[in-house]
Amino acid sequence: MLCELCECEEEHNFHHLIPRKNHKNKWFQKRYTQVEMNVGLNVCRSCHKTIHLMVPCEKELGRVYNTKEKLQVHPEIEKYLKWKKKRYNQKNTR
Repeated sequence: MLCELCECEEEHNFHHLIPRKNHKNKWFQKRYTQVEMNVGLNVCRSCHKTIHLMVPCEKELGRVYNTKEKLQVHPEIEKYLKWKKKRYNQKNTR
């Protein structure tokens, strides 16, 4: 299985697009169903770590970066993904 962000073949884990810490928050409950709040991406560990480093606020992640496309255009995450894909491709062409 490929990482849904960097497309590398590394060990994956699940990233909730709306972090679980926000699921009991009334703002999120008014706008999203439980099913919508449990949507996420299978990402490699390094992408998952990078997401949380670049957007450390759980509420901001849930409100602003709650889709794959929105994460991909975050300036720092976009820069990281370009670097990671380049590095991964170089590593696998040797």
